[in-house]
Amino acid sequence: MGLAFTRRGRHMHTHEMRMQMKRFAAGAALALTLTTSVTACATISTQQEVQLGQQYAQQVNAQLPIVQDAEANRYINVLGDSIAKLSDPRNLDWHFFIVNTDEVNAFALPGGFIYVNRGLIERATKMDELAGVLGHEIGHVIMRHSVKQMQQQQQANIGVTLACILTSVCNSQLGQAAIQVGGTALFAKFSREDEAQADEVAVTYVTRAGIDPRGLPDMFQILLNEQQSQPGALDAWFATHPTEQSRIADVNALIAKIDPTILQSLTQDSPNFQAFKARVHSLPAPPPQPKTNPGN
Repeated sequence: MGLAFTRRGRHMHTHEMRMQMKRFAAGAALALTLTTSVTACATISTQQEVQLGQQYAQQVNAQLPIVQDAEANRYINVLGDSIAKLSDPRNLDWHFFIVNTDEVNAFALPGGFIYVNRGLIERATKMDELAGVLGHEIGHVIMRHSVKQMQQQQQANIGVTLACILTSVCNSQLGQAAIQVGGTALFAKFSREDEAQADEVAVTYVTRAGIDPRGLPDMFQILLNEQQSQPGALDAWFATHPTEQSRIADVNALIAKIDPTILQSLTQDSPNFQAFKARVHSLPAPPPQPKTNPGN
């Protein structure tokens, strides 16, 4: 069990909980800080990007509750590879992971490491909805958005705050402090331009994989509807993936350029996806997450 989760359950004393979160924030930031100054790495090669991703992934996998179920992991990797291999001119070795948390989110590390939270999988109603999200995260890697963020930073070390990626703790003062410790919440939030580019990659390559790209805006709409009916329920997703009706309209505009005959031939769902979703749902419940004081 990683430091992100309490060892004493939900009844931990508030002071102890705060201390645990501070230790986690400091540990995650320090463990995942790229100590080379951005000014010293004007160009990052593919080999360096992969090595960086491997280092981050090692830390992520050590601290987050990664699902170890072989069948579930096989499915997410087959689905992800079916999209990534078509879109990747650099022939990266892609890796897809499921994080055992009810928080709805997904994120990508440099070099081809993609993470999707159990909470998002359980909200997808069809295969093309999950495929669209995977395509979007693949797009961030293909477009090297994480690397671009590094190169844009001036005189600062770059760090990752896992608490920000995994939960809504970034919305608290403690979470904001953790970001400052690391210098930058590198993979926490991309620009709207980057998000639009990743959406475009998703539409293009999900389609080439024979999957209906309309699953991406459908997934956005599912999450937007839930956020509107339960404000605050999906803070982690909306903090890292700004989603509104205009974004859905932009993705639909991209899809409208595709020949309707081709769209009609694309796959929306499959028995294998429904079996995968049921298997994920049957896994042991996610470990309890620390709660921040509402007054913070």
